[in-house]
Parts: sequence; structure tokens; C-alpha cells
Amino acid sequence: MLDNIDLEIIKILKKNCKIQYRDIGELVHLTGQAVSNRISRMERLGIIRGYTVLLDEHLSEKKISAHVTVFMKTNDHNIFHTFLKNNDCVIDASRISGDGCYLLKIMVDSQEELNLFLDQILKYGNYRVSIAIGKIK
Repeated sequence: MLDNIDLEIIKILKKNCKIQYRDIGELVHLTGQAVSNRISRMERLGIIRGYTVLLDEHLSEKKISAHVTVFMKTNDHNIFHTFLKNNDCVIDASRISGDGCYLLKIMVDSQEELNLFLDQILKYGNYRVSIAIGKIK
């Protein structure tokens, strides 16, 4: 389904999703129109599902970054999913296997906000928290 040129286009878009098609074309030896056609095809096929913005966490207003492993005590995961989707401090949420049911990345302004979030988690299960002390990548 994907050839080496498609994979190279994806790699370029991952580094900079705002790059112009003409510039991608120069890198993969295609015209801008050919790149546009390939990207449109990958979007239609669902290979490319969207584009995003990566923020520098040090420059954001949120000061505390934490990873929370959630151990569910209920089988009703849909209500927990709704809670996660509606909570602005949740940056990333993944269902996991092994140690725990979910791994969350959260960003909060204060220790008090972190405690409030953790109190809300107790409605759904227990948790383990790891506070980020430095970003490597």
C-alpha cells in the first residue's frame, strides 16, 4: 500500500507538518502536485489521520508534568474515557497492558491541582504517580 516515497513523505511531515508540498517534492524528487496527490490519498485511506502542534512544556503555563498509572476497579471504562476526554489537564491517555490499565500524562499548575485530579481518579480506580523532573526528548 505504501512505497518508500510515501514513507519518506510521512517522515518529513512528522518533522514539520507545515512544510510546503513543493519543498517535500524537492526532497523526494517529485513535483509539489504529486506530493499533494500522495498526501491526499494517504488521508483518504486513513494512514494520515490528522496534524498536530507540539508545545514546549517549559514555556506553557502548566508547571507540573506527571505520569499517572491507573488501576481500574470497575469494568465501566466508557465513563472513564469520557472523564479523560473532558479533562484539560490530560495531555495523553493510553490503555496499556501489564502494570495497570491506563497510562496518563498530565500537566497541572500546582500541587493542589494535581491532588484534585488524583482525588477524581479515585472514583474509577487506584493510581500510581510519577512526577517528571526533566525532559530528555
